[in-house]
Amino acid sequence: MPSFFHSLLAKVARKQLAACKPHIIAVTGSVGKTSTRTAIAHALSARFRVRTAQKNYNNEIGVPLAILGELSPGSNAWEWIKILARNAGKEEMPEYLVLEYGADKQGDIEYLCTIAKPEVAVITAVSPVHVSNYPSYEALIEEKASLGDQVDEAGLVVLNMDNEHTRGMKSRFRANVVTYGIHHEADIMAKDVAFFTRKDGDGKFMQGEDFARFSATIVAGSERAEIVLTNCISETILSSVLAACAVARFYEIPLADAVHALEKQTEPVHGRLNPIPGIRGSLIIDDTYNAAPASVLAALDVLTAFTPGETHDRHIAVLGDMAELGTMAENEHRIIGRRVAEVADLFLAIGPHMKIAADEAIAAGMNRDCVEWFKDSVEAGRYLDMHVQGGDIVLIKGSQSMRMEKAVKDIMANPLHATDILVRQEPRWKSL
Repeated sequence: MPSFFHSLLAKVARKQLAACKPHIIAVTGSVGKTSTRTAIAHALSARFRVRTAQKNYNNEIGVPLAILGELSPGSNAWEWIKILARNAGKEEMPEYLVLEYGADKQGDIEYLCTIAKPEVAVITAVSPVHVSNYPSYEALIEEKASLGDQVDEAGLVVLNMDNEHTRGMKSRFRANVVTYGIHHEADIMAKDVAFFTRKDGDGKFMQGEDFARFSATIVAGSERAEIVLTNCISETILSSVLAACAVARFYEIPLADAVHALEKQTEPVHGRLNPIPGIRGSLIIDDTYNAAPASVLAALDVLTAFTPGETHDRHIAVLGDMAELGTMAENEHRIIGRRVAEVADLFLAIGPHMKIAADEAIAAGMNRDCVEWFKDSVEAGRYLDMHVQGGDIVLIKGSQSMRMEKAVKDIMANPLHATDILVRQEPRWKSL
């Protein structure tokens, strides 16, 4: 897309916002942005008309597209012209917009706020993602926190108390602050959290069954509501539900109504801890959308939550490089290697940085015969295809550039459904 289209697209979006004046909720963070944005949209839909991005649109092009309710036509200049033309004089929009604000470099948040200034800001968590594009980790933390600075006194900032960096932002903002958490005391909490997993009678994971469920009691002041989430296998999803409840209550939606809408609509997101049946009765935990240190550690925790049966089931960690970590890359990959040694029976490491993790896992006591290294996800997928057995739980994760979805496709029970289930299945991605 030529750069002059960027400013035109932003101008059209600003004009529609000025005419319609919707309530704007913006979500940022290093992990959990998409699940949180989606959850907030579900919760608000219990009472209001809501628009959120149809895809993962969170940059200077994606946010205006989300505002306008459009899909990107890629490099087709004529389609871009048609988008601009049909929206130029339009003054129609839902009353609530839930937007996702990415921050790949300094100033990104501030720029996105010049397009759509939020009434509510949600900051999910901060960890070393894109840190190589910042002068320091502290600068990255500051960038994420700046979203809350944009909110006026009458607005709301929602913070995750389970993340040390967002927890430290609590007294920073002029707006009202509401906190949420699972493990730390907060205004809105998940209590009595239980995670259940299941297989069929012979210890295999079979297509069509529910592989897992979360249950919890959501507590907000004097309000309480029970929730059960089927095949949602990550605390990130539960955390997203809590953030959504905080936003819903700000807009005077009762907790029970918000939770009911969330329970009915929440489902695994493609490429984000999505349980998929694998070959020979194995289970794939597809977390291939992207990777950062915090999200990899969280995914490894999910892997351990699936308890192997009494046969020869294994926890298998298939991990690709975590990109854009700059000077932090070596240490962060070593941390991952040590954690893999604690939780996995087999470690497939992909890429030059994850080779560091493989070496660290061996140094931490993991059997050398249980650690394999591959240059890319295609090689790893071929190895998995030959070695995965019934009852294995296979976590597959890596940064976008590692294309870890290729390994998932190799061991899916039904690869004909890959286009509907996996990330990056568009022709432009498949050609890379």
